[in-house]
Amino acid sequence: MDGLYALKPWYTQRLRIFLQRAEIQGTSPDFFTAVGIFGAAAAAVSIAAGWWPLAVLWLGVRLAGANLDGAVARARKVCRPWGFALNEIGDRASDLLMFAGLAVWAASQGGPGMNWLSWPVIWVLAAALAATLPTFASLAAAGAGATRRNGGPFGKTERCLAAIVAAAAPAAIPVVGAVIVVGSMITAALRLAAAHRELTTAAT
Repeated sequence: MDGLYALKPWYTQRLRIFLQRAEIQGTSPDFFTAVGIFGAAAAAVSIAAGWWPLAVLWLGVRLAGANLDGAVARARKVCRPWGFALNEIGDRASDLLMFAGLAVWAASQGGPGMNWLSWPVIWVLAAALAATLPTFASLAAAGAGATRRNGGPFGKTERCLAAIVAAAAPAAIPVVGAVIVVGSMITAALRLAAAHRELTTAAT
């Protein structure tokens, strides 16, 4: 179950002009990692202000940067272990920025001032914590020698979509938070189960 991750090849094709220019100009893949983080930061500001249409644009930039860094590295044949580390750090930083913006938006829903102890904020924090589980599962499995899995059913793209829904409909923040928590736990479990099967088969 790859979820919206299955659309990655299609999205990469839409970004092909940037990939081709990066090949010609010798652009570093790290540049696109930085672009992704910048897009996430701009999206966080937009979400915090409730400007969800603008957040859609910036999260598109975030996903484009996350997509292109690996694609450029492969196209230019400059893949390296440190690039993998930077990519992972960029993705995690982008997630944290997005959830930080959503937490500010949630805290502002109770009237004047910031209510940081409200249930919407608590749900956002729970969602931010749960969202780390799929990545931890994938990296732990990769460390044991299994394939690094990125699919769904609730991965990076689904989290971005959920943040947009929460920004557009703040009353739904607790529901969106619960969906992220449950979806992330299921995704982590499925990735671990797939890694277990792979490692068990390799050991026999």
